[in-house]
Amino acid sequence: MTITTAPNPEIVAFADPLIAAIERIFACLDGLDAEGLNWRPPAPQTNSLYILAFHTMGSAEAAIIGELGGEQVERDCDAEFTASGDSRAPLDARWRALEPRLRATLNRLTAADMEKTVHHRRFGAMSGRSYLILQTQHPTEHAGHAELTRDLLKATRA
Repeated sequence: MTITTAPNPEIVAFADPLIAAIERIFACLDGLDAEGLNWRPPAPQTNSLYILAFHTMGSAEAAIIGELGGEQVERDCDAEFTASGDSRAPLDARWRALEPRLRATLNRLTAADMEKTVHHRRFGAMSGRSYLILQTQHPTEHAGHAELTRDLLKATRA
C-alpha cells in the first residue's frame, strides 16, 4: 500500500484507510472464476464481489473526485448494482486508473475543503470533513461485506 502524503495530516488519516478498504475488496477477488465473481449469497439484497468492487469504486470516484474534488463525474448508481463480468480484468483496469486519481484529489484537499458544505445524495448537506468520514466508512463496510461474501462462497465450494 502506498501512503498518501496530503498537505493536510487530517486528510491522510482518512485517505489511507479509504484506499486500504478498496484494496481489501480486491483481495477478495483473488483466484475467482466468473461464477465466483458474480455469485451472490442466498439472502435478499446481497451483492456479488464483482458488484461490491464496481460499486465501491463508483462511490469513491463520485464522492472524492466529484463532490469533494469538484470534478464532473458521471455515475449511474443503480446500474452499479447490476454489474457483472467474466473476469476481474475490467475491475483491475478501472482501479489502476482510479486509485492515482483518488490520491491526487485527496492530496489537493485543504483545511478549507473540510469546512465547506457539500451535498450527499441521501443524507443532504454536511461539511467536507463529515463527508470524508462517511466516504471512508462506506468502503470499509463494503470490504467487510466482500470478506463475508468470499467466505460464504468458499463454504459453498468446500
